[in-house]
This record gives sequence, C-alpha cells and structure tokens, in this order.
Amino acid sequence: MDIEEYKQRTARGEYIGGDGEVRAFMHRMAAQAQRVTAEINSGYHTPEELRALFSELTGQAVDESFSLFPPVYSDFGRNITVGRNVFINSGCCFQDQGGIVLGDGVLVGHQVVFATLDHDLDPARRGGMFPAPIRVGKNVWIGAHATILKGVTIGDNAVVAAGAVVTKDVPANTVVGGVPARVIKTIGRL
Repeated sequence: MDIEEYKQRTARGEYIGGDGEVRAFMHRMAAQAQRVTAEINSGYHTPEELRALFSELTGQAVDESFSLFPPVYSDFGRNITVGRNVFINSGCCFQDQGGIVLGDGVLVGHQVVFATLDHDLDPARRGGMFPAPIRVGKNVWIGAHATILKGVTIGDNAVVAAGAVVTKDVPANTVVGGVPARVIKTIGRL
C-alpha cells in the first residue's frame, strides 16, 4: 500500500479493521510522524526550519506564509493539507488518518484537536475504525481547546468558539460554540 491508495480508501470512508494491510500501513506512518514531530518539538527552530519540518511531516511543501508554534502532535502526518497564511498555535493535535484540510487564512488556537477517526461501537470490533475528513474553509478562526470531529466541514469565515466540540458542519459566516457546538450568531459585514 502507498499513501495515494490509502488516501483514496479513507476518502471513501472505508472501514479500517483492527489488523491487516491498512492498519500496518497506519502504524508505519505513525512511526514516521512521531519521529518528525519529536524533531519539531525539541528545542528552538527558526520559522524556516519549522516550515521545512512541517513539510516533511505532511509530505508536501507548505507556503512561506505558514506559521507554527510548537509543540504540535500528529499520529499520521501525510494526510494534512494547509493553505496560505495558516497559523497553528501550540499544543494542537492532528489525528489526520482520515484527512485534514485547512484553507487559506485559517487561525488555529492553542490545543485544538482534529479527530478524523471513530472506533466501532460494537465491542467485538472496537479496534476497527471509520475515517472521515475534516475540511476547514478560508479565513476560519478556531478558538483554543476546540475539538473538531470526523466528517465536519467548516465554512469560510466561520469562528469556532474556545472549548467548542464540533460534531456537524458549520455554515459559512457563523460563530459556533458549546458542547455540542451550535450556531450562536451570523457574522455580518463590517
């Protein structure tokens, strides 16, 4: 299995069993992500070094406008895509096996969690997982300690309040908050 085949399978939401080829591939990728995130999180790195390391983690070049404050955590790495002018604050966790896309101008607050997998509810199959991507539109602000769950799309210009747990799609130009998150207000023109 290679990364493209893996991404195609998870984009279709294919069930990942508790063992087998897909699971073995995920473990190999996790080891690689752990190595790179350990490097990111150890000592001081210049912004240029952080961009190079994040590019290594994701397997694709990030724009020179990308900014990251470590530490950062990822348990896969190769299924994260970031646009231009993206800022990721410290302590964020990317469970990216199912895919995470951050659009241009996204601001991610401290200790945000992106979770793209759910385990099977059946106790006999609890080791199995269901992936689904998280898609974050342009100019989105995600507040500190928010959690974004699998399959969620956040529309352009939206704001996710600090501490929110986002379980379903967020319309563009809205503010959501709470557990589970709900629309608090619409963002008007300034």
